[in-house]
Amino acid sequence: MSDVPTWPEPVAGKPDAGRQERGDTVTGDEAVSALAGAVDLEPRSEGRVRLHGRRRLGWAEYGDPDGQPVLWFHGTPGGRRQLPPSAPLLAERLGVRLIGMDRPGTGLSTTHRYDRVVDVVDDAAAVLDHLEVARCAVAGLSGGGPYALAVSHAMADRISAAAVLGGVAPTCGPERAEGIARLLVPGGALFGALAVPAGEVVTMAARPLRRWMSPIFDVYATLGPGADRPLLRDASLKTALLADLASSLEGGLRAPLCDLVVFGRDWGFSLAEIEVPVTFWHGDADAIVPFDHGAHQADLVPNGELRCCPGGGHFAGFVRTEEVLTTLVERS
Repeated sequence: MSDVPTWPEPVAGKPDAGRQERGDTVTGDEAVSALAGAVDLEPRSEGRVRLHGRRRLGWAEYGDPDGQPVLWFHGTPGGRRQLPPSAPLLAERLGVRLIGMDRPGTGLSTTHRYDRVVDVVDDAAAVLDHLEVARCAVAGLSGGGPYALAVSHAMADRISAAAVLGGVAPTCGPERAEGIARLLVPGGALFGALAVPAGEVVTMAARPLRRWMSPIFDVYATLGPGADRPLLRDASLKTALLADLASSLEGGLRAPLCDLVVFGRDWGFSLAEIEVPVTFWHGDADAIVPFDHGAHQADLVPNGELRCCPGGGHFAGFVRTEEVLTTLVERS
């Protein structure tokens, strides 16, 4: 008997509802096949936008240049090219103009540190203005989820719909989630003070390891969370993630540490005040960001919807790329 988990279609509601739903299932092997095909994550175009204070922020475009714009916020760590392997071709077919955006201190972006999650809003607006996008949908993967929600809250007049894939929830204040959230708060002031110098150290240490990225990835694919192993063993996903990591190293690995700092602070906005419809995809076997984070946020957002991926790990949203993009287009 295969030890590969089965992944039923996501269903709205709590994890128990998902497990009781009967219908088509997606095995681990079939999930991998959803990613298969030519991996071509070279963007149609990319560049940097100038910001105040002599800052620069990187962006990359994929898909249909005349399609429905979707601004994609990468995970932690990651960069503007951190997309599911199937995303560029799906965006072309579905009529989506997919825009990946670096955060400060990674990829083509200059170093800068947000004080709160909400600080991303001006940067996102600058990217959209530069690319002449009046209105779009947004999507956030994992650590990109908070930023997608911040933009949805502050720019309701420009954001049509949002998707959050395995996104981390608030870590403090009245809307905080339990679990890993509590690990980010103790010692937050000290960690905040050390984040920038630590980022420099991590950056210098990581660059010489580029030649070893592939075997290091293979070790993680073998020893990492069980629910994610079938996906991590897929060559196309490995190629995509390693290519993004190499691209992100152009600007260093300062951004991930700065992400952790702001996740442990008040985000600067309330999820309960988001007017934009937000769909949360979350695997109930996610060992990195607990499923409760997705359920918690879906309960807080007035127009929030939870789609549970039973048996899915942290990369469950990568399997559902077509569903995610289709949902955003339909709601735009």
